[in-house]
Amino acid sequence: MREKILTFIEKNSRVDLKELAIMLGVNEVDVVNELEAMEAEHIICGYHTLINWEKTGIEKVTAMIEVRVTPQRDMGFDKVAERIYNYPEVNAVYLISGGFDFMVILEGKTLREIAQFVSDKLSTLDSVLSTKTNFILKKYKDHGTIMAEPKKDERILMIP
Repeated sequence: MREKILTFIEKNSRVDLKELAIMLGVNEVDVVNELEAMEAEHIICGYHTLINWEKTGIEKVTAMIEVRVTPQRDMGFDKVAERIYNYPEVNAVYLISGGFDFMVILEGKTLREIAQFVSDKLSTLDSVLSTKTNFILKKYKDHGTIMAEPKKDERILMIP
């Protein structure tokens, strides 16, 4: 039942629990208890709303910053990641494979704000060797949701 609940709420965390129970063929109380258990076990870590900021008129810049580090003795990657994710500006930190060690996701109001964070805070950490900043210019799909509107056919219909 856990996997089915997680599959449903990952796509729509606002699903009505009574409807979810009916779809799963179980009692609503069982669904509520299972959700509470998964929250307590930190399987479910939060509920979020996906917003298309381009449509709001509010300026927002998202950057993906690749970070190469030298893990400190007795600190490892986990301790370095903790130092990075404790900054309130940081939305996400991932340990990655490839030429860099971490992918850090930031949101700010301007490119300058992001650049200032990278140069003043991130790059100055002892274990950080280098960074590479990539700005997201347009989101086409995010968290499984298509963000781009399909192009409208602007051709004129010609009737013979």
